[in-house]
Amino acid sequence: MFNVYRKEIDWGGRPLVLETGKIARQADGAVLATYGGTVVLCTAVGAKSPRPGIDFFPLTVNYQEKTFAAGKIPGGFFKREGRPSEKETLVSRLIDRPIRPLFHKNYRNETQVVCTVLSHDLENDPDVVAMVGASAALTISGIPFLGPIGAARVGYADGQYLLNPTADEMKGSDLDLIVAGTEEGVLMVESEAGELTEEIMLGAVTFGHKAAQEVIDAIIDLAEMAAKDPRDIAETPAEVATVEKKLADAGIGDALREAYKTVVKQDRYAAVDAVKAKAREVLGDEEAELAVFGGVFKAMESDIVRGSILDTGLRIDGRDTSTVRPIVAEVGVLDRAHGSALFTRGETQALVVTTLGTGQDEQIIDALAGEYREHFMLHYNFPPYSVGEAGRMGSPGRREIGHGKLAWRAVHPLLPAKEAFPYTIRVVSEITESNGSSSMASVCGSSLALMDAGVPLTRPVAGIAMGLIKEGDRYAVLSDILGDEDHLGDMDFKVAGTEKGITSLQMDIKITSITEEIMKIALGQARDGRLHILDEMAKALTAARGEVNQNAPRITTFTVPKDKIREVIGSGGKVIREITETTGAKVDIEDDGTIKVAAVDQKAAQAAIDWIKGIVAEPEMGKIYNGKVVKVVDFGAFVNFLGAKDGLVHISEMKPYRVKQVSDVVKQGDEVKVKVIGFDDRGKVKLSMKTVNQETGEEMTEEQQREAAES
Repeated sequence: MFNVYRKEIDWGGRPLVLETGKIARQADGAVLATYGGTVVLCTAVGAKSPRPGIDFFPLTVNYQEKTFAAGKIPGGFFKREGRPSEKETLVSRLIDRPIRPLFHKNYRNETQVVCTVLSHDLENDPDVVAMVGASAALTISGIPFLGPIGAARVGYADGQYLLNPTADEMKGSDLDLIVAGTEEGVLMVESEAGELTEEIMLGAVTFGHKAAQEVIDAIIDLAEMAAKDPRDIAETPAEVATVEKKLADAGIGDALREAYKTVVKQDRYAAVDAVKAKAREVLGDEEAELAVFGGVFKAMESDIVRGSILDTGLRIDGRDTSTVRPIVAEVGVLDRAHGSALFTRGETQALVVTTLGTGQDEQIIDALAGEYREHFMLHYNFPPYSVGEAGRMGSPGRREIGHGKLAWRAVHPLLPAKEAFPYTIRVVSEITESNGSSSMASVCGSSLALMDAGVPLTRPVAGIAMGLIKEGDRYAVLSDILGDEDHLGDMDFKVAGTEKGITSLQMDIKITSITEEIMKIALGQARDGRLHILDEMAKALTAARGEVNQNAPRITTFTVPKDKIREVIGSGGKVIREITETTGAKVDIEDDGTIKVAAVDQKAAQAAIDWIKGIVAEPEMGKIYNGKVVKVVDFGAFVNFLGAKDGLVHISEMKPYRVKQVSDVVKQGDEVKVKVIGFDDRGKVKLSMKTVNQETGEEMTEEQQREAAES
């Protein structure tokens, strides 16, 4: 009934299986990718005709994790998967980035790639499996995809590279790098690293790309068995040549070249828009020519910007290829914030704010591999005003989530251990201006804002975005690229790190691939730029402040015996609730008996600490305590001391003389000072008031007691 085609290889010590023909047969391409015990169904569908009136390629990639893949039921009221998680959004971007440049330039049909995790063995992350499966599904679909691509994860431990390390192996790795590319070269890199050198990072990219060749060969073998006939590609419309000639005859190229000599971004955009409007007038009302006008005009922009850089070595704003724009770094710009920084680089600016919280503020993440808590969050926002536009504002999009995660990866390796700095940390980067890598501005601003808050980073971290212009054998690597250079260039290469090494590397290539030589040059040039930026940042702050900001809570950590935790919490949380409501401090209690007390007011924190220590403390023979009378009976008074503990002051222990009635000495609610004088057979505490001076709290000698009795 089914024509099932299957290709299996041993890859990194585990079987990789690509299978098609059994599931999702109505999709243009469908591949079930299995690695170890992780299974991902990847499908590709392209519309039969292009969407009318568009001058871009409408590609959508959706990666989705089904909770049944790990034998779980979704949380929440509806008990079904809802909006994409951050992980799903990030992996969707991870798949999109290397495949997007490989579709034929004339292909404009709406295309969708869907990768669904069906099973997760909790060892092999589905992200790389999904990338491989998506590549295979596109390759056999007949869609004009100029692949296939391969992908691999690379770790680094004990001086050795690890291919597709398992979840347990990743715990000891100084590197988490994913690389994707074709047979010819690398297309995409995403990574987090523990201050590794440029040489080690380049070696990791090369190692991963070489390992991915096995996957590419396997996909080609599968395609030879199961691929559909390739689709016909529309020829370049004849109107393109006509439009190019009309614009050239009208001098539009020269006018556009002059417009791009304008240095200030908004003025340059206005000048380019004016040229564009004039070009439209040249074409008149010819619909066929207007339909291809956008693509032709963009190609003219690309030729002018790229050609100028290759011919003169100078860029749009007059810089050479390695100069970083002027930098201004400021800290402490918001009085009430725990930490804040304003980082400005040319026409890109990030206002970054750090907030410190307690364990109650940790983010709870329900992942396929199990629920865990995240104590460091970095959120990136890109409002439309940052580029001088009016636009819709709502939930963060894929770009904002991706840029925030990139900055998170850059800063994360420098954070102190949670045990040494027991705060929940939230960093928010508000992009207030943008013209070139706002994500790297977020890295620089985050480093400053964290240090301003008193977070003891190992070292300051900075980031820089590199670009590439390549025409044939000629190329130029650009430091600190502008938005136009990103848009019209061939590479977006972002490097973040410290003076010691790289903490994050992200690369996207818009051409088929780049060489190892170009990557080496880009990494070296990025290091020079990064060190320059760190020097500029040091003018504002060189290291973390000696203590956390005065507006931030102070956290005191101590431990109590495990068998005392229940007493601190109380029935239904009654005791802990009373402590927090009365003192105003926040209290976190962990299963191992670790207690964290946090409060901005140190007096409130100390009151909560004393209260808790009083609950767990054991009465000491002969020690004097402050207490409160909670009950009066004929034979004495019960006094509460040491938190929830009670003891009995017998009537004979109230005064140095005979007391006729207990009520003559104390009443319920009185504050008294008592001394522990013993324990009865049941462990109940015996207390004495007559041996303690009720005014000073000092123990009275026998002579002082006699004098008190006589008076």
